[in-house]
Amino acid sequence: MSNEYILETRDLTREFKGFVAVDKVNLRVKRGSIHALIGPNGAGKTTVFNLLTKFLPVSSGQIFYKGQDITPLKAADVARDGMVRSFQISAVFPHLTVLENVRIGLQRQLGTSYHFWKPESSLYQLNDRARELLDQVDLGSFADTITVNLPYGRKRALEIATTLALDPELMLLDEPTQGMGHEDVGRVVELIRKVAANRTVLMVEHNMNVVSNLSDTITVLARGSVLAEGPYATVSQDPRVLEAYVGSTEETA
Repeated sequence: MSNEYILETRDLTREFKGFVAVDKVNLRVKRGSIHALIGPNGAGKTTVFNLLTKFLPVSSGQIFYKGQDITPLKAADVARDGMVRSFQISAVFPHLTVLENVRIGLQRQLGTSYHFWKPESSLYQLNDRARELLDQVDLGSFADTITVNLPYGRKRALEIATTLALDPELMLLDEPTQGMGHEDVGRVVELIRKVAANRTVLMVEHNMNVVSNLSDTITVLARGSVLAEGPYATVSQDPRVLEAYVGSTEETA
């Protein structure tokens, strides 16, 4: 595997009782790039994410991350090595403050993630770093807000901050703008661009304006297989891609 690529799959396949959801997918993600994975409904995008992050076992094929075969590893092992994922559904603690949510992500640095008997004051040393991360995602003024009271778009920004707390080399963003209004979409696009400045991003995204605005490379899936790959200008004119999207108004997996 070339050092140019942080992530590579070889004939990645996942079957569910005879149904092939992901069919021999070969994916290569360049270091420092923003790479989008798109496709019509049922194309297998989220299943690919689940395979990459070990939420599902691989039926056949291999996954290489930073040159190492991670196919047999567990989800926690992959995350510890810097491949960290966000989800389509909001995954924050609603009744903690915004600061406390980020602090939980940082707690691993202390080696006390499961020391539930320790007083909260033992975590105060993480507050400065937590506030730095909140500033990065424009949530500094919301640090003491109870998370359930955040607007939806701001919750998605908080999820990115908690992902950054794990210091990822590769961020996997699953539908980061799903369900957002235009203003929130614009804010999150700029946020992704900012946090991608010194890391790699692989994202599943249904909003083609977001994809065209952000992506260096786009891989199009259809029926579990790679249909096309390249920059937006090339992929968007590919007759096979246009055919795959005919009649599809939303490309979620």
